[in-house]
Amino acid sequence: MKNRSVVAWVHAARPRTLPLAFSSTLMGSFVAWNDHKFKWPVFVLALTTTLFLQVLSNLANDYGDTVNGADNHQRVGPARSVQSGAISLKNMKIAVIIVSILALLSGIALIGMGVGFYPSVDWLMFLVLGIAALISAIVYTAGSRPYGYKGLGDLFVFLFFGLTGVVGTYYLHTGYIPPSSWLPAASVGLLSTAVLNVNNMRDVKGDTSSGKRTLVVAMGSRWAHKYHAFLVIGALVALMVYTLLRYKHAGQFIYLVMVFYFGKHLNVVFNNTEPAALDPQLRILAIGTFFTVLFFGFSLML
Repeated sequence: MKNRSVVAWVHAARPRTLPLAFSSTLMGSFVAWNDHKFKWPVFVLALTTTLFLQVLSNLANDYGDTVNGADNHQRVGPARSVQSGAISLKNMKIAVIIVSILALLSGIALIGMGVGFYPSVDWLMFLVLGIAALISAIVYTAGSRPYGYKGLGDLFVFLFFGLTGVVGTYYLHTGYIPPSSWLPAASVGLLSTAVLNVNNMRDVKGDTSSGKRTLVVAMGSRWAHKYHAFLVIGALVALMVYTLLRYKHAGQFIYLVMVFYFGKHLNVVFNNTEPAALDPQLRILAIGTFFTVLFFGFSLML
């Protein structure tokens, strides 16, 4: 019985989402390392804070979608822990509170290692951003007015998983933000948004019936596919522009081996009309994002 409970909590934390979550921290750290400003304490604490925020988002999503009715019999993906009865609403709510506190403490330590532990403009700015990220992780589907039910999920994922995650990490390493750093940040943000888009295409029937108005529900399947291609291709274009701005040798384009990987992914997405066929693409796209960041980091090291 105890082992079953542990499995339920691990399932609710959704470890398969972590490579995607870590991508923003890795990207910001790779670019900072390339600019000779890397800090190991910042790197470790950024990964730890990202871990807590991602788990928090997953637990709150499990709780919120059950309460608001999005997790129902029409849902295509894996069964959620609260919906299936493996974890009670009360226990999930307690878990959300505990992980929120851990994320806050880890975030404060991260800010301290990056800009100092004494109050300053930078310290206050990152504290506000951290609290905003924490709140957004919770109210995506939880609370009385979840923004994920109003088609704003894509925007918040782009902002926090992309721009804030990458540029914020870079700043904590270096203390400044060059204009070019927004390009790799946009790339991670676009790919992270693409993962959400696949999720929403998979869940479109259940979301429609429960009143969860995602962008996919609002724009329809045809435009959702075009939007998805824009996100994936746009991410690679952003990296290419960054590389061209800092071009030294052809080895810097080694990450373009992922073009074939993403091409195969887009082919599957465009040629499968059944939502169930899209579920494996969530993991495939998340892993593809992670390896794109790794290849890009390797290209910087070259």
